[in-house]
Amino acid sequence: MARPITFLSDYGSTDEFAGVCRAVIARIAPEAQVIDISHGIARHDVRHGAAVLANAVGYAPPGVHLAVVDPGVGTERRAVAAAAAEEGRHFVGPDNGLLSPALERFGGAREAVEISNSAARLDPVSPTFAGRDLFAPLAAHLALGEPLAALGEPLDPGTLERIDSGGPVIEPGLRLEAEVGHVDAFGNLSLIATAADADDAGLEPGKRLRVRGPRRSDEAVYALTFADAKPDEMVLLVDSARSLALAVNRGDAARRLDVSPGERVLLTRL
Repeated sequence: MARPITFLSDYGSTDEFAGVCRAVIARIAPEAQVIDISHGIARHDVRHGAAVLANAVGYAPPGVHLAVVDPGVGTERRAVAAAAAEEGRHFVGPDNGLLSPALERFGGAREAVEISNSAARLDPVSPTFAGRDLFAPLAAHLALGEPLAALGEPLDPGTLERIDSGGPVIEPGLRLEAEVGHVDAFGNLSLIATAADADDAGLEPGKRLRVRGPRRSDEAVYALTFADAKPDEMVLLVDSARSLALAVNRGDAARRLDVSPGERVLLTRL
C-alpha cells in the first residue's frame, strides 16, 4: 500500500496550485492518502511554514511530508528530499530551512538527496512551479516505496539549511526575553520559549507581567487559557505546541504589540 502524504504550502485556496499538486500525486500514486496540513501559510514566510509543519507532523502517521514555501523558486536554492532518523518519515521541499525543525522532531536527517534533476520529475520543469513539477511527483514516488537514493543525488544531511532562531535569554527570577517564532491567524504570538523558561525567569501563573516589544508594551496575566483573561486583555499561556504564547482574549496580540516573527519580546515580573 502507498504511504500517506501530508501537504503544506503557501498556495492558498483561491488558485489551482494546491489542487494541481494533488492531481499530480493522484496520477502517480492514486492510493496514497493526502492530508492537507495547511495552504494558508503567509506568502513566502518560511519561518511560519516551518513552525506549522513542525507542530503538525507529529500527529500524522509516518509517511511522506511534502512542504512548499519557496520564495527562492527558480534560483540556485537546492530542492531536497530527506529521510528522518526516526519512524521512517520522508520530507520533500525546498532547502531553505522549511523542513529542518520538523526533521529535528524525528532525530534529524539520516539521509538526503538533491532532486532537481531527478528522473521522477515532470518535464519540462517550470521555473515558477516546482511544487507541481518536482516536489509533488517526488513525494508520490516516495509514497510508493521507491528508495530515496534512487530519486536524486546524495548530499550530506549536515549541509541542509536551518532556520536560525535565537534561544531565550533568562535573568533568573526577574525576566525572560524570547523570539517570536510565528504568528497564527488569530494574531497569537508563539514564542521560542517554554513554561520551564518562564519558571526560571520567576514568572508565576496567575500573576501579572509586563510585556515589551520593539515598539509597544502592555501588561498580561500568566494563565491557563484565553478566557482566564478579561476580554481584550493580554494573556501569556502555554499553547497547543507546548510553547509559551502571547494572546489577547478575543483580540490580536500581534497587532496590539506591533510585533512580527523574528522579533523579540521581553517579559518582566510586576
